[in-house]
Amino acid sequence: MKLGIIGSGMIVHDFLTTADQVANMTVTAISSTKRSENIARELAKKYNIKRTYTDNEELMADSEVDTVYVAVPNFLHYEIAKAALEHDKNVICEKPFVQSTTQAKELKKLADEKGLIIVEAITNLYLENFKQIQKELNKIAPIHIVNLNYTQYSSRYDAFLEGKIAPVFDPKKDGGALMDLNIYNIHLVSALFGLPDQVQYYANMQKGVDTSGILHLSYPDKQASLTASKDSYVTPRSFIEGEKGSIYFDGSTGTLDNFTVEMRNEQPKRYNLNKYPHRMAAEFNTFAQMIDQHDTQKADEAFVNTLETMQILTKAKNSMIKIWRKSH
Repeated sequence: MKLGIIGSGMIVHDFLTTADQVANMTVTAISSTKRSENIARELAKKYNIKRTYTDNEELMADSEVDTVYVAVPNFLHYEIAKAALEHDKNVICEKPFVQSTTQAKELKKLADEKGLIIVEAITNLYLENFKQIQKELNKIAPIHIVNLNYTQYSSRYDAFLEGKIAPVFDPKKDGGALMDLNIYNIHLVSALFGLPDQVQYYANMQKGVDTSGILHLSYPDKQASLTASKDSYVTPRSFIEGEKGSIYFDGSTGTLDNFTVEMRNEQPKRYNLNKYPHRMAAEFNTFAQMIDQHDTQKADEAFVNTLETMQILTKAKNSMIKIWRKSH
């Protein structure tokens, strides 16, 4: 996989620290805004990236790029991913994929028509710990309660309170706790249990954006509570509770660093099966293999989860807007 990166923000810096752990991948180019050109050039120098651009079209036309990694603010995902597909490039698009199920389906249709791969970059679903959690579910079933928590006091929250609004806190740019953090919880629940019957999002709103909130998903046989916060501090713990036992883990639901299975009347068993020290290595190794082998079946399977997550997100956003309008 010959990768071209569009974006130069924190997620790109994070990714490049682990790029050398991804087999069969070469980062050949990076594109940024003119305002961030110096940052992109510094990254290119540090990580031996051949070319830098300040025009995304030029990167997409680069013959030494076969895959575009879309790592820009959320509201730009759709237009850049679509342009990359139109330039016959495979696409790895950061989470949250796009703004609606309509946009998601359109991108997938375009990719399929052109014989290209498009996937959403969502770290947790590609981790070995997640795959083991899937296997452990039957042991604790039937499952009745799910509590997932991704709380991370934002490095930009203090500036937000002072009126400096970064994209992650800008509702016009698809910012907020739901899109930035709860997306990880939603992907987990969707991958493990599918679509719920009912969706309701209760948000703490500041300056018109959800800085934290609790998303409630109701299934016929279980209830799920998904918490995400950019305005609070805690070491989060998440639980999946069944009649025969439970699964729980501490820390970010995006990294799943470890988890514990505790059966009734038995000693807890702790797991840490993740192969790579960095959370992004597993997903990009999977993507590189998927693209090199043109594995459309795996791409289709990944898209099912993406689409289900988009459906839940849409209902959550609609419920948040409805409650917000009632209270104002």
